[in-house]
Amino acid sequence: MSNIKDVITIDDLNKVDIRVGTILTVEDIEKSDKMVKLSVDFGDFHRTILVGMKNERENPKEIEGMQALFVVNLAPRKMFGEVSEGMLFDIGYDDGIVPVLSIPEKEVPNGVKAG
Repeated sequence: MSNIKDVITIDDLNKVDIRVGTILTVEDIEKSDKMVKLSVDFGDFHRTILVGMKNERENPKEIEGMQALFVVNLAPRKMFGEVSEGMLFDIGYDDGIVPVLSIPEKEVPNGVKAG
């Protein structure tokens, strides 16, 4: 777990737009064995974000209503007939553990930026 990625500059980091959003719904994507579709409220806008958590949680719907961190400035990507407009910023996947959500310690307004 201690492998550190290449050094980046503060300018590189500032390109990533990470925001808090509330997960409104979690829907199954029947064509996929691992993807679910999140509808996320970011205050001024809503996004559909596809997440590969179907096999990571017994009940993916358990995260409905929770706030989490999302990358909102990734290029949209079409998968399984749906368009994903961002990425859930979770913890653990690259380290081979069951991922958990990155969440604010207390409720904050949707759309608040991290960093």
